[in-house]
Amino acid sequence: MKDVFALGAFSDNYIWVIPDAGNTRALVVDPGDAKPVSEGLRARGLELAGILVTHHHGDHCGGVRSLLRERDVPVYGPAHERIPGRTHALEDGDTVEPEGFDLRLAVIDCPGHTAGHIAYFGDGMLFCGDTLFAGGCGRLFEGTPAQMYATLQRFAALPGETRVYCGHEYTQANLTFAIETEPDNDDLRKRLERVRAQRRDGLITLPSTITEERATNPFLRSDSASVRAHAQQHAGRTLSDPVDVFAAVRAWKDSF
Repeated sequence: MKDVFALGAFSDNYIWVIPDAGNTRALVVDPGDAKPVSEGLRARGLELAGILVTHHHGDHCGGVRSLLRERDVPVYGPAHERIPGRTHALEDGDTVEPEGFDLRLAVIDCPGHTAGHIAYFGDGMLFCGDTLFAGGCGRLFEGTPAQMYATLQRFAALPGETRVYCGHEYTQANLTFAIETEPDNDDLRKRLERVRAQRRDGLITLPSTITEERATNPFLRSDSASVRAHAQQHAGRTLSDPVDVFAAVRAWKDSF
């Protein structure tokens, strides 16, 4: 298990740091702001060795150019989005094996939040940006419900122990909504109680796991009879299939 840790940025962003085996060099994921990266790595005696970007939104890649002025390192990012300083353009099925790291990450196309969004999966870790959140999923700024549903189904099929490293501390808000969609879900109720306690203590709620998301995340549970029934009640219409349920739940969350 990699000793991955988070650096906070802005009000609720997480920049994930993956140290090498010797704990001297590190990769960073989605550095929206350069300052916490520079300060956080320096405080831990780590040297920046590479940057992984999931999508083009500024709070995920806005710090890249400043970091490159400090150190010239590889920048991995989606091939179909404009990523500052990108040196490696990635598509579905590509792999990332940074020099000096015992790490192999598979690239997964995950359109929905943005059209060209990608995720990185390997060594029991999923770095998914703003696609899958703990207890939720990203807004559909550029993609369709069908695209996002298909993406989340790919994630749901990953091994259950996979650790989910997403881009924001949205867990409590997501689960507060989720309980509306499935109030009879005991796993969800217990998770919400635990997360509320973590946040009261100022603790990070990530990473989660795919198993936990399958059990409690309504956006991975469009085939649940309870989620479907409550989504239909809220939408005031019959929902014909899981994609329709997903779209209704996403619209419900947007107005929550």
